[in-house]
Amino acid sequence: MIDKSLSLVERILKLKQERNAVILVHNYQLGEIQDIADFVGDSLGLSQNAAKTKADVIVFCGVHFMAETAAILCPDMTVLLPDRHAGCPMANMITPEQLRQKKKELPSASVVCYINSTAAVKAESDICCTSANAVKVVESVANDEILFVPDQYLGHYISTKVNKKMHFWPGYCPTHARIQPQDIIRLKEEYPNAKVVVHPECRPEVIALADEALSTGGIIRYAQREDVRELIVGTELGIIHRLRKENPGKKFIPVSEQAVCPNMKLITLEKVLWSLEEMRPVVKVPERVRLRAKAAVDKMLATV
Repeated sequence: MIDKSLSLVERILKLKQERNAVILVHNYQLGEIQDIADFVGDSLGLSQNAAKTKADVIVFCGVHFMAETAAILCPDMTVLLPDRHAGCPMANMITPEQLRQKKKELPSASVVCYINSTAAVKAESDICCTSANAVKVVESVANDEILFVPDQYLGHYISTKVNKKMHFWPGYCPTHARIQPQDIIRLKEEYPNAKVVVHPECRPEVIALADEALSTGGIIRYAQREDVRELIVGTELGIIHRLRKENPGKKFIPVSEQAVCPNMKLITLEKVLWSLEEMRPVVKVPERVRLRAKAAVDKMLATV
């Protein structure tokens, strides 16, 4: 009997080689997608890898704003997003028009834009950040007044680490908003020896109960520590696959089975194969928008 899943993977890898493609995969993707990746990581790591790749084609297994970021950094490459419906609700919570209006209301503030945003919003911003470098980026801004968009919870977390006047746009990640304090309290009672890590997109009252608030890349590194044997993990469930794969013998407990991003689960092996076969859907950013957005992203990458 032919192993259909293996032949599917083999076809993807063969076509990837023929197209001179690289497969970049976010930590929240399905396990089967993570397993075929050239690089698995968080938004910062994926941005860095996109910026330095020598491939002709980037197959981006994530959501639309991530593929857009790759297109911003790599205009001469073909960027494929295997499911064009893989969007980000938080990125859609602010438009460039809304940001322009807010900038008029706060003319003295510098705009720091979370990478979880559209290219058009990045183009209206002074500098971008990811959850991995958000505090460092905000500290690097000479201005003491910051308008942070679009994630109010990440913005609040940053405000506890810096001495700046901060204004927050009222956006949020619906997946991380589902993680509740009572979930952590219950699991800490059940696993008294476990450490607790959560994503800084979580609510402040959730972050207050954690040992650390970290990006997905930070969570991956934290799990590798010798003193960590059990880890309660407060972020999207997709990261559990990688944690267990890279840390055999350790126990990883998701804070909530409800913490699933449906958009992150849209990409399948079949869609990756189809995308490479058909060379679509292609993600492009208009050049005028790309150049302005790239200035904000480049400033971020220069602070890392």
